Amino acid sequence: MPWQRPDDRPFDRLRPIRFETEYTRYSAGSVLASCGDTKVLCNVTVQEGVPKFLAGSGRGWLTAEYRMLPQATQERQQREFLKLSGRTQEIQRLIGRSLRSSLDFSVLGERTILVDADVIQADAGTRCCAITGGYVALALAVKKLVSGGILERSPILYPVAAVSVGLIDGEPFLDLNYIEDMKAEVDCNVVMTGNLDLIEIQGTAEEKPFSRARLNRILDLAEIGIREICRQQAAIVDLA
Repeated sequence: MPWQRPDDRPFDRLRPIRFETEYTRYSAGSVLASCGDTKVLCNVTVQEGVPKFLAGSGRGWLTAEYRMLPQATQERQQREFLKLSGRTQEIQRLIGRSLRSSLDFSVLGERTILVDADVIQADAGTRCCAITGGYVALALAVKKLVSGGILERSPILYPVAAVSVGLIDGEPFLDLNYIEDMKAEVDCNVVMTGNLDLIEIQGTAEEKPFSRARLNRILDLAEIGIREICRQQAAIVDLA
């Protein structure tokens, strides 16, 4: 019997997406990004100066931090203090790589952008939601820099978004929730630009290897999701 999605979505349908802007008062850009029941608070800070390896280059930098609140999941997790888990380090590096790819750092000048992604509630896809919401917070922060005369023009080259696709019983499904994520025999996270160029693919076979043909189907489905996410991102940024 084919897999029946818990929320009755078609295989190629995203969970409802919502961006609540200006969610916190003091950030240059702040967004509460919701992808279904996954909620990630994305805040952007802009600081003068860059890491030592960029000093004097005239170029800026972007870095990201990712954390999950203890009660973001059904069972409370311990806070991460001095030692971050391997998963946390991997995800925040992914967020940083993804968002750095969208910027012309020569336009930013010697400034550092810090993106904080804090998971308030997790129902799978937290890294994808963090990238998607992080881009919106970044775009809002950049608009303020331009309108305030700090930058002559935007350093953003293109939008960035991310989505998960999984194989369940051999068939691809877009934007998995937790139940589906646990069921999937293959789980992929795909990061793309608004032009549907690939930034990163993270794909894992949980049970048995999957074919190149199935990977192509996964990427085709990811494109559908990314196209819709970017449409919704643009609507929010244009209104700000």
